[in-house]
Amino acid sequence: MKVGILVFNEVEVLDFAGPFEVFSLAEALDRTKIFDVKLVGQTMQTLKARNGLQVVPNCSFEDHPPFDIVIIPGGYGAEEIEINNPVVIEWISEQYRSVKILASVCTGAFLLAKAGLLKNRKATTHWMDLDRLENDFEDIEVIRDTKYVDQGKIITSGGISAGINM
Repeated sequence: MKVGILVFNEVEVLDFAGPFEVFSLAEALDRTKIFDVKLVGQTMQTLKARNGLQVVPNCSFEDHPPFDIVIIPGGYGAEEIEINNPVVIEWISEQYRSVKILASVCTGAFLLAKAGLLKNRKATTHWMDLDRLENDFEDIEVIRDTKYVDQGKIITSGGISAGINM
Protein backbone atom coordinates (compact mmCIF):
# COMPACT_ATOMS: atom_id res chain seq x y z
CA MET A 1 0.00 0.00 0.00
CA LYS A 2 1.18 3.50 -0.77
CA VAL A 3 1.13 6.03 2.07
CA GLY A 4 1.52 9.74 1.54
CA ILE A 5 2.33 12.03 4.45
CA LEU A 6 1.81 15.72 3.80
CA VAL A 7 4.66 17.99 4.88
CA PHE A 8 4.76 21.78 4.92
CA ASN A 9 6.58 24.63 6.62
CA GLU A 10 6.09 24.61 10.39
CA VAL A 11 4.67 21.06 10.42
CA GLU A 12 4.97 19.44 13.85
CA VAL A 13 7.92 17.03 13.54
CA LEU A 14 6.48 14.08 15.45
CA ASP A 15 3.10 14.46 13.73
CA PHE A 16 4.68 13.31 10.48
CA ALA A 17 7.76 11.46 11.75
CA GLY A 18 5.82 9.18 14.13
CA PRO A 19 3.46 7.82 11.47
CA PHE A 20 6.36 7.70 8.98
CA GLU A 21 8.29 5.45 11.33
CA VAL A 22 5.31 3.20 12.14
CA PHE A 23 4.35 2.67 8.50
CA SER A 24 7.96 2.30 7.36
CA LEU A 25 8.71 -0.47 9.86
CA ALA A 26 5.58 -2.56 9.26
CA GLU A 27 6.43 -5.92 7.72
CA ALA A 28 4.59 -9.04 6.68
CA LEU A 29 5.55 -12.39 8.20
CA ASP A 30 8.01 -12.95 5.34
CA ARG A 31 9.67 -9.62 6.30
CA THR A 32 8.57 -7.77 3.18
CA LYS A 33 7.51 -4.16 3.66
CA ILE A 34 3.75 -3.63 3.79
CA PHE A 35 3.79 0.10 3.08
CA ASP A 36 5.65 2.35 0.66
CA VAL A 37 5.78 5.67 2.51
CA LYS A 38 6.41 9.02 0.83
CA LEU A 39 6.58 12.55 2.19
CA VAL A 40 4.63 14.79 -0.17
CA GLY A 41 4.93 18.56 -0.35
CA GLN A 42 3.23 21.18 -2.44
CA THR A 43 6.60 21.44 -4.22
CA MET A 44 9.92 19.63 -3.90
CA GLN A 45 11.51 22.56 -2.07
CA THR A 46 13.19 21.95 1.27
CA LEU A 47 10.80 22.80 4.11
CA LYS A 48 11.41 23.94 7.66
CA ALA A 49 9.41 21.92 10.17
CA ARG A 50 8.86 23.18 13.72
CA ASN A 51 12.04 24.35 15.40
CA GLY A 52 13.96 24.48 12.11
CA LEU A 53 14.25 20.81 11.12
CA GLN A 54 14.82 20.75 7.36
CA VAL A 55 12.71 18.27 5.43
CA VAL A 56 12.83 17.42 1.74
CA PRO A 57 9.66 15.84 0.30
CA ASN A 58 9.98 12.66 -1.75
CA CYS A 59 7.39 13.94 -4.20
CA SER A 60 5.16 16.92 -4.90
CA PHE A 61 1.48 17.50 -5.55
CA GLU A 62 2.31 17.32 -9.26
CA ASP A 63 4.25 14.05 -9.36
CA HIS A 64 3.21 11.78 -6.48
CA PRO A 65 1.93 8.26 -7.03
CA PRO A 66 -1.69 7.42 -6.27
CA PHE A 67 -1.94 6.88 -2.50
CA ASP A 68 -4.02 4.37 -0.57
CA ILE A 69 -3.60 6.28 2.69
CA VAL A 70 -2.86 9.97 3.24
CA ILE A 71 -1.83 11.40 6.60
CA ILE A 72 -2.38 15.09 7.33
CA PRO A 73 -0.17 16.21 10.23
CA GLY A 74 -0.70 19.28 12.37
CA GLY A 75 1.25 21.97 14.11
CA TYR A 76 1.43 25.72 13.74
CA GLY A 77 1.88 25.34 10.00
CA ALA A 78 -1.44 23.51 9.67
CA GLU A 79 -3.62 25.60 11.94
CA GLU A 80 -2.22 29.05 11.07
CA ILE A 81 -0.58 28.86 7.64
CA GLU A 82 -1.79 26.01 5.40
CA ILE A 83 -5.40 26.44 6.51
CA ASN A 84 -5.26 29.61 4.37
CA ASN A 85 -3.57 27.91 1.41
CA PRO A 86 -6.22 27.00 -1.19
CA VAL A 87 -3.77 24.79 -3.11
CA VAL A 88 -3.23 22.56 -0.06
CA ILE A 89 -6.94 22.49 0.81
CA GLU A 90 -7.85 21.49 -2.75
CA TRP A 91 -5.14 18.80 -2.79
CA ILE A 92 -6.57 17.33 0.42
CA SER A 93 -10.06 17.32 -1.15
CA GLU A 94 -8.70 15.56 -4.23
CA GLN A 95 -7.00 12.93 -2.08
CA TYR A 96 -10.25 12.21 -0.26
CA ARG A 97 -11.87 11.23 -3.54
CA SER A 98 -9.21 8.61 -4.34
CA VAL A 99 -7.76 7.20 -1.09
CA LYS A 100 -9.00 4.40 1.16
CA ILE A 101 -8.11 6.32 4.34
CA LEU A 102 -7.53 10.02 4.97
CA ALA A 103 -6.26 10.60 8.51
CA SER A 104 -5.19 13.63 10.49
CA VAL A 105 -2.80 13.89 13.38
CA CYS A 106 -3.42 16.59 15.97
CA THR A 107 -4.41 19.93 14.41
CA GLY A 108 -4.25 18.44 10.93
CA ALA A 109 -7.99 18.10 11.59
CA PHE A 110 -8.31 21.82 10.86
CA LEU A 111 -7.15 21.20 7.29
CA LEU A 112 -9.73 18.43 6.86
CA ALA A 113 -12.37 20.72 8.34
CA LYS A 114 -11.40 23.61 6.04
CA ALA A 115 -11.74 21.23 3.08
CA GLY A 116 -15.30 20.46 4.25
CA LEU A 117 -14.47 16.81 4.86
CA LEU A 118 -15.52 16.75 8.52
CA LYS A 119 -18.94 18.31 7.94
CA ASN A 120 -21.60 16.35 9.85
CA ARG A 121 -18.96 13.93 11.17
CA LYS A 122 -17.39 13.22 14.53
CA ALA A 123 -13.78 14.35 14.91
CA THR A 124 -11.11 15.16 17.46
CA THR A 125 -7.88 17.14 17.63
CA HIS A 126 -5.30 18.16 20.20
CA TRP A 127 -6.95 18.82 23.57
CA MET A 128 -5.81 22.46 23.54
CA ASP A 129 -7.59 23.05 20.23
CA LEU A 130 -10.90 21.24 20.79
CA ASP A 131 -12.80 24.46 21.58
CA ARG A 132 -11.40 26.21 18.52
CA LEU A 133 -12.38 23.30 16.25
CA GLU A 134 -15.85 23.31 17.75
CA ASN A 135 -16.26 27.09 17.47
CA ASP A 136 -14.73 27.53 14.02
CA PHE A 137 -16.56 24.55 12.46
CA GLU A 138 -19.98 24.25 14.07
CA ASP A 139 -21.04 21.42 11.74
CA ILE A 140 -18.52 19.00 13.33
CA GLU A 141 -19.35 16.89 16.37
CA VAL A 142 -16.16 17.35 18.36
CA ILE A 143 -15.31 14.34 20.54
CA ARG A 144 -13.28 14.99 23.68
CA ASP A 145 -11.24 12.65 25.88
CA THR A 146 -10.40 10.19 23.13
CA LYS A 147 -7.21 9.29 21.30
CA TYR A 148 -8.82 9.05 17.89
CA VAL A 149 -12.15 9.05 16.10
CA ASP A 150 -12.69 6.55 13.30
CA GLN A 151 -15.37 7.62 10.82
CA GLY A 152 -14.53 4.99 8.23
CA LYS A 153 -12.65 6.69 5.42
CA ILE A 154 -11.69 9.61 7.68
CA ILE A 155 -9.84 9.21 10.97
CA THR A 156 -8.80 12.08 13.25
CA SER A 157 -6.46 11.82 16.22
CA GLY A 158 -5.89 13.92 19.30
CA GLY A 159 -2.16 14.51 19.29
CA ILE A 160 1.31 13.18 18.58
CA SER A 161 1.13 9.89 20.48
CA ALA A 162 -2.56 9.51 19.61
CA GLY A 163 -1.56 9.76 15.95
CA ILE A 164 0.72 6.78 16.40
CA ASN A 165 -2.07 4.87 18.21
CA MET A 166 -4.44 5.70 15.38
